[in-house]
Amino acid sequence: MADTINDAAKAGSDAARAGAERMGEAGRAIADNGSTIGIKMIEQAETNTREAFAAMRAAAEAKDIADVMRIQGEFLREQSSRSMAQAREVSELIMQFGRTAVAPFRQS
Repeated sequence: MADTINDAAKAGSDAARAGAERMGEAGRAIADNGSTIGIKMIEQAETNTREAFAAMRAAAEAKDIADVMRIQGEFLREQSSRSMAQAREVSELIMQFGRTAVAPFRQS
């Protein structure tokens, strides 16, 4: 009887240790991935800023108001498309990182 209790206690302890290790792996993955997402968002902000300044330069060099309107329209269309692509890119990273974070728990 004592052996059965000791075996059960050891099994419970082993399971708890394995669960803690998996939690640690998931936590490390989340921390690493959060940094990656932050860097990606900074890169996207840099791109958006560069494009905005390029459009402002082009508008400043425009020959007439029609040219300014064309430049602004192009910028807005491109920025809209770029924003959707950037949101999609970050969403895909988040989904990928979510799968990575839960992977240790699926290896049971």
